[in-house]
Amino acid sequence: MSDLGKTPLYDLHVELGAKMVPFAGYEMPVQYKLGVMKEHLHTREKAGLFDVSHMGQVILRHEGGYGPVAQAMEGLVPVSLLPLGEKRQRYGFFTNDEGGILDDLMMTNRGDHMLVVVNAACKEADIAHMKAGLEGVEVAEQRDRALLALQGPAAEEVLEPVAPGCDIMKFMDTGIFNSDFGELWVSRSGYTGE
Repeated sequence: MSDLGKTPLYDLHVELGAKMVPFAGYEMPVQYKLGVMKEHLHTREKAGLFDVSHMGQVILRHEGGYGPVAQAMEGLVPVSLLPLGEKRQRYGFFTNDEGGILDDLMMTNRGDHMLVVVNAACKEADIAHMKAGLEGVEVAEQRDRALLALQGPAAEEVLEPVAPGCDIMKFMDTGIFNSDFGELWVSRSGYTGE
């Protein structure tokens, strides 16, 4: 597995006894000592934390701010992004010339720029697609940030002490919170249920 990528949390996973396996070009934790069934049940009853740092996090910037970025991105996705409010997120997908789906992604209005999260398996192709199709837009992959998914009915309760105020977020809201862990970019965007 030496030619595989490692997420920023790789060493912590190993230290905590995770079983690491190849997935989408990365060494990813597939389970911990409790086992898959106990982890699954804990997540369904309480909350589970998942490292999804292998996914692509991309900042799109234009000297004119969010508007020109959104307008350019609307040429690549069949989704309306110009009216998307600040600190709001939208689900969409890249399409090919025949209208078929290349990949799905999440796009966030961060005020003066857009944050895009793409799937790990298509990350390189998605970034190349954006670079080729977004004239005048800076496309910058964020490689040094971890990305976590907190899922389960107690997710809000678990996150609130770390990101006070996240409990008022509605579906597809985003926010920035300062914590003991540094600056956290939080979105309430889980579509597999909370």
